[in-house]
Amino acid sequence: MTFPETDATASSPAAATRVKRQLAEQAIAQAAAGQWSDAADTNRKLLEMGAEAEAENRLAKALWELGELGSAREHYQAALALDPTNRIAERNIDRLRTLLVAAGEKTVAAQEGSKAPVRIFVEETGKTGFAHLIELPDAKKLAQVNPGDSVELSPEGNKLMAISNGMRIGVVEPRVAARLLKLIADGNKYLAGVTSLGAQDVRIIIREVYQDPRNYGKVSFPTAAKSTDLRPYTKGTLLREDEELDEDLEDDVEDEEITDLESVIPPEDTTDEAFVEETDEVEET
Repeated sequence: MTFPETDATASSPAAATRVKRQLAEQAIAQAAAGQWSDAADTNRKLLEMGAEAEAENRLAKALWELGELGSAREHYQAALALDPTNRIAERNIDRLRTLLVAAGEKTVAAQEGSKAPVRIFVEETGKTGFAHLIELPDAKKLAQVNPGDSVELSPEGNKLMAISNGMRIGVVEPRVAARLLKLIADGNKYLAGVTSLGAQDVRIIIREVYQDPRNYGKVSFPTAAKSTDLRPYTKGTLLREDEELDEDLEDDVEDEEITDLESVIPPEDTTDEAFVEETDEVEET
């Protein structure tokens, strides 16, 4: 692994700024590729050049993915000390407080390729929706899962299982599962990803990626949103800290994000009427 040259940092503030930016970009690229050990090293190199809350957060994230929960908490605490209003650090410290009791200082590292494709986190009218998971595993297993992780949806009888990092992390709430199970049985395909986690709460986003011709006119996620409401959630934000997906990805000022997430009709308001065929509003996939 190579780092940007740092010799010029002592003689030129502009050069120091440039090197810091290069290191930050390198750390983000390594995280995008799931190279968590390299990402940790790069963020440490960046912190040698001066304290920075975002670098502390990125280092904590990399350590968490490597299963180093105790060290991750220390660096989130360092970030919070540098920036007492840092929501990322505060939120993760709260979660780690519970997980450390159940899972201990160290746990299993995340599996390679466990991150969901960024395109999942792009809202599209009628094709994306949200669900909470029930029947969660113990906290030690949940410690291996983070926002941004890929989720496989697997039908088992009248339940829709959610699997991430090779283990079952819960069951999709019944009102959402009932509709999707019918569509999956008729050939639809879906991808999913974790958007937020708490000690006893996991929320996922589900995206329709293929609509079987038999399901023409049947909307996976009835919504009141207009097509003009759609905006992408960009890679930079996702990699900066997956926990920013929590609370509907609100208040992010650095990148574009999903908006109007609550426009998706909640499960309790979604009935079999969702399967009534539409004429002009649904396009065949």
